[in-house]
Amino acid sequence: MMGSSVPSIGQVWRGLRDQLTAVGVPTAALDARLLVRSVLDLDTTGLVASEMDPFPGSKTRDLQALAARRLAGEPVARIRGVQEFYGLEFGLNAATLIPRPETEMLVDFGLARLRARPAPAILDLGTGTGCIVLSLLANIASARGVGIDISTEALEQARDNAGALGLGARFEARQGSWFSALGDERFDFIVSNPPYIASATIETLDPGVKTFDPMAALDGGADGLDPYRIIAAQARDHLVPGGALALEIGFDQGHMVNELLSSAGFCDIAIARDLAGHDRMVTASAPK
Repeated sequence: MMGSSVPSIGQVWRGLRDQLTAVGVPTAALDARLLVRSVLDLDTTGLVASEMDPFPGSKTRDLQALAARRLAGEPVARIRGVQEFYGLEFGLNAATLIPRPETEMLVDFGLARLRARPAPAILDLGTGTGCIVLSLLANIASARGVGIDISTEALEQARDNAGALGLGARFEARQGSWFSALGDERFDFIVSNPPYIASATIETLDPGVKTFDPMAALDGGADGLDPYRIIAAQARDHLVPGGALALEIGFDQGHMVNELLSSAGFCDIAIARDLAGHDRMVTASAPK
């Protein structure tokens, strides 16, 4: 019989939930469960089944260390080193952004445009974890993809993720700035979630983003549009006729990115909103 001095696993995660709630963490219950699961190597079902079991004393310090990081504002995904995206699990490192749910819009659009194409070729600019291109490859068995990133550390993570998902044979990671790592290759789909925060705005971001996300993946230049200018100017040279482009954007950048793409000769330009009602993606086609 469990002694009263030994807390159960359920008591421990609820205690951590209460600590996180007290400092204003809006996802306190979920975060507490994820951290306890991580320490005890349990899945969701395992945690529920173990609610009444005594929390192992040997794991107390490990959980305290993770809890301290979360209480200091570090996102749970960074603490655990993984994040789910499009039903898949992606490893993270210090050079990659945490994949976010709104970015799944880019995958949805890509799947709609590519499923009817035989063996489509996909280019992901600023690939980070590789979550966008690898999610597309996981859902289109005939597709191949190239992920480009300026960070070699990010590319190592993308390669690891491709291998873990069984997609390594159809994915190539290349180091470079935007299109510099390409020759005259052309793709059916170019996709990017580029840095789009104006430099002066970065200091106003949520501490979990400002402190823990890689600056190179956030800073889009003085007005946040530098990457879009490069992509608008060069993407058509690397798209097949009628090929598609999809770009994630900041909530107030839709009309400006629209103008950049229109001036560069793209057609079928559209702005899509996320579930919160914010402009989040601009899509376009190369002329046929």
